[in-house]
Amino acid sequence: MSTEARPARLPAQGAAPVWTTELRREDDALDTLAEEWDDLFARCRTATSFQAAAWQRSWWRHYGRPGALRVVVVRRDGRLVGAGAFMRRPGPFGGLTGLGAGLVDYGDVLLDDECADRAAAEFAAALPLTRPWHWLELREVHPEAAVQQVYEHWRGSRRRHPDSLCQYLPAVPMERLLKRVPGKTAQRSRVKLRKIAEAGVQVSSAPPAEVPAALEGLLRLHFLQWQGRGVTPEHRTKRFADHLTESTTGLVATGRAAVHRFHLDGELVAVNLLLLCPSFGGLYLYGAHPALRERLDIAGLLFGAALDETIGADIPVLGLLRGQEPYKQRWRPDRLHNQRLLLGPAGVAPAAAVRAGAVQARRAAAELLSSRFPRLKEWLLARRHG
Repeated sequence: MSTEARPARLPAQGAAPVWTTELRREDDALDTLAEEWDDLFARCRTATSFQAAAWQRSWWRHYGRPGALRVVVVRRDGRLVGAGAFMRRPGPFGGLTGLGAGLVDYGDVLLDDECADRAAAEFAAALPLTRPWHWLELREVHPEAAVQQVYEHWRGSRRRHPDSLCQYLPAVPMERLLKRVPGKTAQRSRVKLRKIAEAGVQVSSAPPAEVPAALEGLLRLHFLQWQGRGVTPEHRTKRFADHLTESTTGLVATGRAAVHRFHLDGELVAVNLLLLCPSFGGLYLYGAHPALRERLDIAGLLFGAALDETIGADIPVLGLLRGQEPYKQRWRPDRLHNQRLLLGPAGVAPAAAVRAGAVQARRAAAELLSSRFPRLKEWLLARRHG
């Protein structure tokens, strides 16, 4: 086992809890920590399904590079109170990034709510960013994410940049939600919802044993709905299908996701994957038969089932995740940008400075492109998040 343990300094032996940190480098670190990891997940109010052991272990198994895993571990009297997994970037200048690449809507670490501030300080001190060219880039960070506390305790160079826009709605009964929209829009939505109810669509949640078959149907329908318009290339790969199946099966088994199947006239016509996090339910990925669009409002169908599930789980918010697709805007959601965090060593950090400049340049170029070609922006967003 490859670890680097670092005990925290104590004013006097026995006068305070014993804090220790480790940097785990072995490729199976997430597997050996899985039980403790999920126990900590339950004690972190900002955790999302992307930080659950099932998702992290699966992503590393299908996308990770041998020897590149770095897991920061913080313990208080031996109990895991802080944890975060990163991957070392290839090349001579190294650097770290969060797990997930473009597949995560929220990047974060886990901190125990009862001692989050001290755990964040210990976590920051344990980050392996010591050389001038080392830096950590963490994408899609919610403004209230646990890692924001790590950012505040970081004593080196640090920068924040805007990242993707996410949208949210209160998880309340549909009739209350319709009060957010103009009267004519609300009336049209009621007509569409009545049509869905009268059509006799049967909705069921897949138990863990049936998740693989349900996701196979989801991807098949997902490809059909995007046929001729260009599906996200990664969604066609075997590794994505394997990762989606493995991670979702684990998430469903622990109550952190739900897979809804929609049957009409005995045929599977749609499948939706809903993430169930402590603070929000998130619409992650769906597939629907193109012919269904001619009969029913697909967005209303999927949205209604997700809303009912979220309310039933006593979760206060329904998240629409990244993207500004038109079907999301009809509900007048609240909007909030994620952030991109960059952390580097103290003093001059050329690689981090160059990286920060590149981030700003790409964002400026994207904003210019979207302002001149708004339809192209919508198409790219739809491909990324559809």
